[in-house]
Amino acid sequence: KQWYQRRVRANNISGKNSFKANGLVNKHVVGIKPADKGVVLTTKSKGHLTSTTLSRGGRRTIKTIRAATAGSHYRPDLTDSAIRKASAIIRSQKNKSAAKRRSRKHKN
Repeated sequence: KQWYQRRVRANNISGKNSFKANGLVNKHVVGIKPADKGVVLTTKSKGHLTSTTLSRGGRRTIKTIRAATAGSHYRPDLTDSAIRKASAIIRSQKNKSAAKRRSRKHKN
């Protein structure tokens, strides 16, 4: 088998080559990408892409994504994929805390 890298299009949440996930041809689009702090939610209305930066915490971000997709009947089929991608981005942006070394008293 010859391996190749598939180009992931913008606003393709799952990264799959399918009509459902394609951000170019669908009338309604949901896109998630990383921002400096938080994520950027992209939707399409009347042919124009609208980007919103969500940076006020993980739970609020997920609640906003759920409200924008399933809550407003925009693209309820992409809700789970959008939340998974946003959660992965938020998780990667957290500070990695170094493991603390505990010092023990030596027995005499």
